Amino acid sequence: MEKGLEAVMQEGEVNADGRQVVLSVRDVTVGFGSQLVLDHLNLDVYRGEILGFVGASGTGKSVLMRTVLGLLPHRSGTIEILGVDYDNASEEERMLVDMRLGVLFQHGALFSALTVKENIQLPMREYLDLPQSLMDELAYLKVEMVGLSPDAADKYPSELSGGMIKRAALARALALDPDLVFLDEPTSGLDPIGAADFDALIAKLRDTLGLTVYMVTHDLDSLFSVCDRIAVLGQKRVLVEGTLEDMFACDDPWVQSYFRGKRARSVVAHEKQPTAEVEKT
Repeated sequence: MEKGLEAVMQEGEVNADGRQVVLSVRDVTVGFGSQLVLDHLNLDVYRGEILGFVGASGTGKSVLMRTVLGLLPHRSGTIEILGVDYDNASEEERMLVDMRLGVLFQHGALFSALTVKENIQLPMREYLDLPQSLMDELAYLKVEMVGLSPDAADKYPSELSGGMIKRAALARALALDPDLVFLDEPTSGLDPIGAADFDALIAKLRDTLGLTVYMVTHDLDSLFSVCDRIAVLGQKRVLVEGTLEDMFACDDPWVQSYFRGKRARSVVAHEKQPTAEVEKT
């Protein structure tokens, strides 16, 4: 007899620190033709954390995310989501897992012919059998949850600003109250204030809803302000993972350039600030 999702989730691996692993990637290899993009890559994501996933352009960050989501095949390795070996799961188990995942693609990927409300209701129509009145109520709740005004629900994507599109796409990602949310460059294209507000929204949703967040990003401010851990992709694998302090301590040239380069001055300055204050006193 196949197990329900709640039973499956309770069997998720717990590491030595007592943290539950909600996403486990082991020895995953992905390639296109003769070109390998990921080569025996390993990564864990822990329940309740915001993981920032970074790497140079073209290294395969989005490829890994799409592979985890089952949108791209992998040549070897295993991917476990919420304790389920997704490759070997039954169709029913996959559906149950899919319902616990939310995805925000880089440019929102909203359907232009549908209103915001209708976009949010798409996952509900696919997985649930709910009356229209209840779906409308839930859609308005999600709109409010991401900081949009109620009238935004009846607008089309073409009538929204870039920041509103991001929030509408996030509302759709939250439509089924997921456990694990994937964000692909969520602050790209936003001005610094809009990006900071979006980061604050992600942190608030994580704390209030108990989300686990997998965030592909290039935004150093996001890494500093909201991410609990960071994983760096390079040379077809995860080069280093840990806190900002672990990134600063890593001797890999690309990691050093990324976290201590000219555009990282604000982060490095903040790192040095306590010392400066002590010296001043």
